[in-house]
Amino acid sequence: MELSIVIPVYKCSSCIEELYNKLKENLKSFESYEIIFVNDDCPENSEEIIKTLCKTEKNLKAIFLSKNFGQHHAITAGLKFSSGKYTVVMDCDLQDSPEEIINLYNEITKGYDLVVAKREIRNDSFLKKITSKFFYLVYSYFTGINFNSKTANFGIYSRKVIDGFLDMPEHGRNFGLFVNWMGFSRKELNVKHNSRFSGKTSYTWRRLLALGGTSIIAHSNKPLILSIKLGFFMAFCSILATFYFIYRYFYFSIPITGWTSLIVSIFFLFGLLFINMGVLGIYIGRIFIEVKNRPLYLIKEKVNLD
Repeated sequence: MELSIVIPVYKCSSCIEELYNKLKENLKSFESYEIIFVNDDCPENSEEIIKTLCKTEKNLKAIFLSKNFGQHHAITAGLKFSSGKYTVVMDCDLQDSPEEIINLYNEITKGYDLVVAKREIRNDSFLKKITSKFFYLVYSYFTGINFNSKTANFGIYSRKVIDGFLDMPEHGRNFGLFVNWMGFSRKELNVKHNSRFSGKTSYTWRRLLALGGTSIIAHSNKPLILSIKLGFFMAFCSILATFYFIYRYFYFSIPITGWTSLIVSIFFLFGLLFINMGVLGIYIGRIFIEVKNRPLYLIKEKVNLD
């Protein structure tokens, strides 16, 4: 199999047939290919649409998960069953253009391990562009991996990149982060970024923050280091303040008073203490999730797959 295309599906039932038709049209030059839809327990009628297509299209395969595990777990499921020498990962909302697949393929055959699509002109709102840039700056700082807000999951990946990703058993999954961490040779290719075909994104602010927080905690210990540094800084400030008040008392006979400032200081320090405990608790919670070693996903049904 020369090419596999893995597409997680969630809340985009109105895009599926149009996406498949465009893929079919743009993959005519490939002798062998497969398209794998991974239905992440979409609440719409995506399952019926995909099954109907699978009845007549031998190159189309489908995986139906038992519940909504999340986009990156759905990608993992699709990659597990992909067999192509190269694999394309893309979204189902048609913002990732099927016409760009041949360009990505031509580029990776020059010897790269992965070629990631770079959305030079993003068809998103101004607010989304700004917040996305800020999000990735924070993300890059905490994870220590440089992220470009103009790139996402859309790209083409060699078999060794896919196998490397599948070898990572962590539950806090992030496809782009894992792939960047591997260090394989990569190239960013400018592509056209379309407007959303229909509907709206399933990534609310709450889900984005949850994904970012999970990824940072799963891949970085910087929050712990920052909390330790903050603790030392506050302790140092407290020692300086103590010497200052003692100095004023002995040299200027200024009594040490101020119950209000004392109470405020106590509440402030306790607040910092609880924040640090909360950060530590989150890390312990992630450890608890990992040691349970539950499956990354559960498959309800497969179509056209062994």
